[in-house]
Amino acid sequence: MAQAYLTETGNGGSEPGPSGSGLRRRWAALLRRLAELRRDPGIWKRGIVTAAFALLISGIMVFHAELPNDVGNLGSLTETFLPWLGVFVPVLLAIAVARRSATALIAILLTAAVWVNLFGGLVTDKSGGGGNLMVATHNVDADNPDPRGTARSVAKSGADVLALTELKAGAVPIYEEALAGTYKYHAVEGTVGVWSKYPLTSSKPVDIRLGWTRAMRTTVAGPFGELGVYIAHLPSVRVKLNAGFTANQRDNSADALGAALAAEPLKNVVLLGDLNGTMNDRSLSEVTSQMRSTQGAAGNGFGFSWPAQFPMARIDQIMVRGVKPEASWTLPRTGSDHLPVAARLTVRK
Repeated sequence: MAQAYLTETGNGGSEPGPSGSGLRRRWAALLRRLAELRRDPGIWKRGIVTAAFALLISGIMVFHAELPNDVGNLGSLTETFLPWLGVFVPVLLAIAVARRSATALIAILLTAAVWVNLFGGLVTDKSGGGGNLMVATHNVDADNPDPRGTARSVAKSGADVLALTELKAGAVPIYEEALAGTYKYHAVEGTVGVWSKYPLTSSKPVDIRLGWTRAMRTTVAGPFGELGVYIAHLPSVRVKLNAGFTANQRDNSADALGAALAAEPLKNVVLLGDLNGTMNDRSLSEVTSQMRSTQGAAGNGFGFSWPAQFPMARIDQIMVRGVKPEASWTLPRTGSDHLPVAARLTVRK
């Protein structure tokens, strides 16, 4: 005898579908399968190694600040790429399912929860409207094959204040010429410079303990009042098999930059530049403890800026104090090995 297959549709008609008895059979089969799994003694014994690895990742994320920096700056290296530990979650989950391991599954769910707690807020879109000042910063790369094109590209962003780092002395006139039509005011100190639609005063180098100039400070005078702007390019770091994460010079410069920021008399301050480190890196604490990241406050995603061809870390920063971030994002790729980053801010007198 044929079974009836009728289900109600939205327009009052009917369409083929599983009968009530068919659904009951499927439900019963699922319950039997779950019962079999409960009776399987190996469901808790299998996947111990997978579970242990998941718990290790959770521990690193939770206690990363406890990792030592004495040997190869291991702590800073881990913190630079900390969000990428999340890529292990789907891999381990697939292994747990294939192994039918409840132990591994529970450990992996814990790891996923830890990652979401630490980095979930960065994934969501926190950008908003408004703002009375747009700023941008770009490490233009000393070996950039197209400085003129790079200058024109970042000028199209609409930024009111633009900071450039890693300026090669011979390329500075090219940037000055290419940006002259957009920015009336500019100042260059060593290998860093700032271009602005508003007047600049009190421009001077900032000593970050290098012996040559890779940081500067200026005052931007706009309709919002006076804004202290710092442009900095902290020393590069290297990952070497025999030495680990070599970042001591960068760390010393970060401490010096932090001291300069602490002594800044203006209440409204913006820091732009390539810090060669992420906000998670403890070695930048002299800076990050007193400045607010626009990406963390008003970004949409992680905003990774380096390397440009496959960004893996946010080392180019826009940070503020006394200023409200409204939005933060990366700009299109140029001839540099970094992506430009930009932010809209509200600056109040």
